[in-house]
Amino acid sequence: MSTLRLAYGTNGLTDLRLGDLVVMLSDLGYDGVALTLDHMHFDPLAPGLAFRTRQLADTLDRYGLGVTVETGARYLLDPRRKHHPTLVEADPLARATRVALLETAVQIASDLGAHAVHCFSGVLPEDSTEEEGWKRLRHSFEQILESARRRGTPLAVEPEPGHLLGDLAGFHRLREELGDPAELGLTLDIGHCQCLEPLPPEECVEQSAPWLRHVQIEDMRRGVHEHLPFGQGEIDFPPVLAALAAADYRGLVSVELPRDSHAGPALAERSLNFLREAQR
Repeated sequence: MSTLRLAYGTNGLTDLRLGDLVVMLSDLGYDGVALTLDHMHFDPLAPGLAFRTRQLADTLDRYGLGVTVETGARYLLDPRRKHHPTLVEADPLARATRVALLETAVQIASDLGAHAVHCFSGVLPEDSTEEEGWKRLRHSFEQILESARRRGTPLAVEPEPGHLLGDLAGFHRLREELGDPAELGLTLDIGHCQCLEPLPPEECVEQSAPWLRHVQIEDMRRGVHEHLPFGQGEIDFPPVLAALAAADYRGLVSVELPRDSHAGPALAERSLNFLREAQR
């Protein structure tokens, strides 16, 4: 049974400089940081990427923090459309832009010593059939998985409500259609389990254990995709955390509150205290 390694997502601390939030999370007692690649903290499209990555790796090492790399920035690639372009766009050049970002994310994660790269499918375009979307998704992942294989850094795809790959059944469909590659794992968002999965979150953990590469955690209500601070939703957390420990999950368990940056420092402290108490 493993000791859980708790982290906080940078997408919930967007009013802080990256260096300041690293120091803060270390001082609070977190074990790691979930780094969203974006223009606010760590822009993967800006000059000097290799140098900036080395600097960040040194900083994380100095403060004893692990890291996972997340790619959920809302407007990094398209300033007008959230999360676009995606891996299921009809335009192959648009899909290639997202593929290139994920290949860069794999490079960054490898150089940082991150345990995984988080990613997602995207929303199916209105003028596309579901089968067309799945074909594009498979082809996109075949390209990205090759980069992950070369770098030895797994991908962790997240089932995102409203996306083509929107639930755990969708993850297993993709995994099986790609031939169950070792480099393809799962980002399990505990709130999403409460929101839409037929099983309770702790059973989702148990059944997903062989493929877990990254975990996001927050409170949520059934049928409502809204990331909530702990105690404001419906999730019973002690069984969830016990299931993660029993699964011997060794990656980061990252608090995911992307809409609460205005209260980020206070929520980071309260979240850590809540999770520690829930583990007891």
